[in-house]
Amino acid sequence: MATSIRLSRGGSKKRPYYRIVVADSRAPRDGKFIERIGSYNPQLAKTDEKRVVLDLDRAKYWVEAGAQPTDRVARFLDAAGVKERAARNNPNKAEPGKKAKERAEEKAEKLAAAEEAAKEAAAAAAAPAEEAPAAEEAAPAEEQAEG
Repeated sequence: MATSIRLSRGGSKKRPYYRIVVADSRAPRDGKFIERIGSYNPQLAKTDEKRVVLDLDRAKYWVEAGAQPTDRVARFLDAAGVKERAARNNPNKAEPGKKAKERAEEKAEKLAAAEEAAKEAAAAAAAPAEEAPAAEEAAPAEEQAEG
């Protein structure tokens, strides 16, 4: 039988309290369990010694018997010195997903196009002011040619 060491939720709505239990891995989360080996109260301060209460002897026994702890329980067992937990490392955790990257690229392209259009508009606004004197100079030359 595949056993696991996991949390079984108790307590009322929005006031969780967990039992650390050894159960058949196929049993429901809050259902039948083999043995209760501790408790976890997330409402208490992290420095409070009653936050995690664990029967170390029974935990060692079940780990040696092959029970697989869940990630959260493995953290508790590691802190208690029962079973060492390998540290996880995910270097891509903070990196945005594929669709978010595509949206950011599209936004950057639109922004660059808008800046380029603004520069062209500014250049076009400045160009007629420069061409106006040239047009005035050309106008008297045309009048002289007519007269």
